[in-house]
Amino acid sequence: MEVRDPIHGSIEFSKPEVKLLDCVPYQRLRSIKQLGFSEFSFPGATHNRFLHSLGVAHLAGLAFESIFGEYKFPSDEKRRDLKQATRLAALLHDIGHGPLSHTTEEVMPQLSELDVKIYGQRGQSAEFDRQANHEDYTIKFITDSELTGVLEKQFPMLSPLHVACLVDKTLDCPDDFFKVNGDNFRVVLSQIVSSEMDVDRMDYLERDAYFCGTNYGKVELSWLLSNLTYHHKGDDLHLALNRRALYTFDDFLLARHHMHLMVYFHHKSIIYEEMLHRYISSEDCEFDVPAAIDKYVHCTDYALYQHLSSVQNPWADRITKRTPFRNLFELHSTKESERPLEIRGVLEDEGIEVIHSNSQARLSKYHSQSPVEKAVQIFVVDEYDRHSQPYPIEQSTEIFQKYEEIRQIDRLYVSPEDYPAAEKIMIDKKL
Repeated sequence: MEVRDPIHGSIEFSKPEVKLLDCVPYQRLRSIKQLGFSEFSFPGATHNRFLHSLGVAHLAGLAFESIFGEYKFPSDEKRRDLKQATRLAALLHDIGHGPLSHTTEEVMPQLSELDVKIYGQRGQSAEFDRQANHEDYTIKFITDSELTGVLEKQFPMLSPLHVACLVDKTLDCPDDFFKVNGDNFRVVLSQIVSSEMDVDRMDYLERDAYFCGTNYGKVELSWLLSNLTYHHKGDDLHLALNRRALYTFDDFLLARHHMHLMVYFHHKSIIYEEMLHRYISSEDCEFDVPAAIDKYVHCTDYALYQHLSSVQNPWADRITKRTPFRNLFELHSTKESERPLEIRGVLEDEGIEVIHSNSQARLSKYHSQSPVEKAVQIFVVDEYDRHSQPYPIEQSTEIFQKYEEIRQIDRLYVSPEDYPAAEKIMIDKKL
């Protein structure tokens, strides 16, 4: 089947892949917007995670071909199977997302209720005594749902667990599916799906910029993809980048950083998320996210909006009637400041209700990664200098150090009704 994508042009999907796309859990992604409330700031941003996931799968296939174009596989079948597993992981990486934004994860059930059987291999430990998140739902969909049966029937050459292993780096692979010629492909294939330079980011940056009508997220994807390769670290193959594309990688990181600051953290999007948070955390909240996977497929943006319009709650009412709190004060900084809290205190003393939001962006997650993530390094190689030794990408550019600090945006919002009075207080008290 051929899909006409506004970002990548024609995208081809095989008949088995189409069977996967047609199943109910996957079709659900048509009803999950990629950018949640961002459409209130950027009216074109109504694209969904279904289309995004198609693009990610397409780029995953291109990345695989670029990286392993000259690799000597023992058979065409093995090459096909590894590429297929990578495309499937990319295709399914977002399938567990909740409606509208990450805010709804606050009402997801305990992980124990979700009963992700594949997690049992790790044994019972404190890390599973927690609330479930969208990634847990993704693994549940892949390994224990009607989608699992589709995967097993349409792709008998691999196991749903192999796909899950590329989405979740901490899962144990039970066999040598990822071993070829003594090389372990799991690290590099999982990096294609999720890393500092993954195809997920490559797609959503271009796609979000396009639908939002901005230029912040545009990068030279074709150049970046064509310069991807691999590097041996012991038996593991790691993702690597040819040095000649290093500045494109810098641009890629900056594009993501600026998209967070200018698009994802737009003041209108943030206030709707804050109001949704206040409804969800209120005592009279009647919305919950079902643990049963067959019921979760009906948990969509539309279902949440319908729910919000049916309840008597001031925050839900403001969301459905589009009467959000207004942005009164905004401070951009790289250090914590007491000023927003001081202004908030003054306003609250005057009887004005204030919502304080703090949005934080960092150029890279490298500095805050878990030990497991940090061990999965990306390397820089120089094909024009045979004496040059590959080295971790964070050591090859100063951009990690220059943008190491956290960029913070503090905002104070008040209701439209209180805005004139709040503004006058700000002026009178020289706040």
